Amino acid sequence: MRYLFVIQGEGRGHLTQALSLASMLRRHGHEIVGVLVGRSPERRLPEFFVRKIGLPITEFEAPQFAFDRSNRSVSLLRTLLCNLSPRRARAFDRSMHLIRDRIRELRPDRIVNFYELLTSLTVRRFGIHIPMTGIAHQFLLNHSRYPFARHTGIQGRLLRLHARLTACGCSELLALSFRPDEADTRHHIRVVPPLLRREALSGVSSNGDFILGYMVNNGFARDLRSWCGNHPQCSVHVFWDHPLSPETWYAEGRLVLHRLDDRLFLDMMRSCRGYVTTAGFESVCEAMYHGKPMMLIPAHIEQRINAADAAASGAGITADRFDLDRFNAFLACRPQPDPGFRRWVDSAEGHFLQLLTRS
Repeated sequence: MRYLFVIQGEGRGHLTQALSLASMLRRHGHEIVGVLVGRSPERRLPEFFVRKIGLPITEFEAPQFAFDRSNRSVSLLRTLLCNLSPRRARAFDRSMHLIRDRIRELRPDRIVNFYELLTSLTVRRFGIHIPMTGIAHQFLLNHSRYPFARHTGIQGRLLRLHARLTACGCSELLALSFRPDEADTRHHIRVVPPLLRREALSGVSSNGDFILGYMVNNGFARDLRSWCGNHPQCSVHVFWDHPLSPETWYAEGRLVLHRLDDRLFLDMMRSCRGYVTTAGFESVCEAMYHGKPMMLIPAHIEQRINAADAAASGAGITADRFDLDRFNAFLACRPQPDPGFRRWVDSAEGHFLQLLTRS
């Protein structure tokens, strides 16, 4: 079968899920005929994705999160104002026409939508009848048995509305989950394992002497540098995407800041003592697979829900800042990883091939 991938390009999670699924489908003789990525003008695609997807990539302007003045957490008001401006509305209209034209040109058998809103709206707006499958952890938000999206106020309701809008036009939704659960037939949601790349599943895990971090929001950098300067005995390696940063920056104490490097990140994930992250679904799953305790510092409502879900699964503790004193205390009583999670992840290929290769 011929597949067209359309991917939300904010962060690395949906991009790495696409790499994993592309590898699975290609191993079984299927073809990825095109890749479209929606992103904000301020973001650039990670080099590892451009290299590994193995196809020309069509990029288009898409809705984005806007952060608060400290660049630490998402501002709901700023996000709405940013995406509802007349300039952005015109850009989104151009993007939808581009998506439509690429679908007509490539003529795939199925569209795989990695949580990209404009693609779903395009399919509905232009009456495109090609089957489309949505893949994302966020589709769990509207699953009738999912408890972590309840009682989350106006932000939670808006998040669930966004998930419903992104689901429109999809014939089936595959909700990536930390654990198995029943299908929600009313909402066309099937619960499936996380999509982790083979590189993330391979290698031997060990316990080194350093803490690993992944920082999407660069506003945390000042606090982190201050803490490391006051704790020079503690080794900390953090990956970030600051556009002006060198590839490797040896900062205060034993803090090392790295530009995003997929291979180095995975190597360090396997050998770290523990992992500090903003609770993006993909990197949490990678850490859980290698049995790494985590401190989860969500930057917005979606990540707060992810963090609560992961903590309930025994992945680690939640926090509202880089509180490495508390994390070191947690690591001292290191919990045992759940072997059931590895078995769940290892079953992914069978699930996805069964669900996506049906005519």
